[in-house]
Amino acid sequence: GAGKLKVPDDDLCVDFYDVTQELCEAAGLPAYEVSNHAAPGEESRHNLIYWRMGDYAGIGPGAHGRLSLEGARRATACIASPEDWLEQVLAQGHGMARNELLSQADIAAEYLIMGLRLSEGIDISRYESLGGRLDAMTLPQLETDGLIRLDNGRLAATREGRLLLNSLIAQLAA
Repeated sequence: GAGKLKVPDDDLCVDFYDVTQELCEAAGLPAYEVSNHAAPGEESRHNLIYWRMGDYAGIGPGAHGRLSLEGARRATACIASPEDWLEQVLAQGHGMARNELLSQADIAAEYLIMGLRLSEGIDISRYESLGGRLDAMTLPQLETDGLIRLDNGRLAATREGRLLLNSLIAQLAA
């Protein structure tokens, strides 16, 4: 009916994704992240901060942040409604709705989830230093299946792996 979004079936989505990758690569714009392409050296520095687990302050209505302070990592989120955000800023001096300490498990999971979006993947040592564990039995099978690439201490999803990223992350985090 009217107003309803018609989503193509999974096979057609994969075809569209493959064509997008091929056209962008041919134009000198390889994928550096699941849904982002750029000429080498022109990648979004802003977004890379998120995907590489850097610190960023979320300021303004609906903004999210991740800050490492005094040896701990905090997740922040501001009130989404601009009117309510401004009202709280005027009344309390900030518009935060959430400011919580992340557990080591949350930090490791976030690094895995965000880092595997990047074609460069994650640094395995960093993941393990954050408390993450990779199943040594799962990795060779995922590599044989063509879903991951292991190289110089890094773990990255292949193009095929990025198509199944949620499932791949679930297998790696198990």
